[in-house]
Amino acid sequence: MGQDEMSINREGDDSGAASPEIPLTLSASVMLADLPRDATAALASAGELFPAHSKVVVKFKAVGSAPALQQDVCKISAGRKFEEVVRYLRRKLRCKETDSVFLYVNSAFAPSLDEVVGNLHQCFKNAHDQLVVAYSITPAFG
Repeated sequence: MGQDEMSINREGDDSGAASPEIPLTLSASVMLADLPRDATAALASAGELFPAHSKVVVKFKAVGSAPALQQDVCKISAGRKFEEVVRYLRRKLRCKETDSVFLYVNSAFAPSLDEVVGNLHQCFKNAHDQLVVAYSITPAFG
C-alpha cells in the first residue's frame, strides 16, 4: 500500500459522516442447531414426571411468631406443585383468606407456586431425606 491509500482511508474515517446502521434480522443471529449432549440429557430428565406412588417428606419449621404445628412432618406426592404445600399449611394453621403465610425452602428462598415438590426435594433435601420448609406470618429471610 502506498502513502496515498493510507491518506484516503484516513480522510474517509475523519469525514464525520455516520455510517448507516443496518438492522439485523433474527435469521442473521447465531443459533444452535443442537443442544450439547449434557444439556439435552439434563432437560430430558428434568421434564420426567414422578411416579404416582412417589412421596416426599416435608418438615415444617415455624419462624418468628408463627404458631408451631402439632405434627410438623407430612408426606406429599412428588409430582404435586408447591402450591399444594402452601394450601396444606394454611389449612393446618387455620388461616383466613386475608392472612399471609410466607414459605421458604431451607430458610433460604421462596419457591414459585408452580414448582414441582419432587424437584425441590431432589435439589434441597436434608441429611434425613426431608424437604425443610420454614414458614412465617411476616416476611423473613430477606
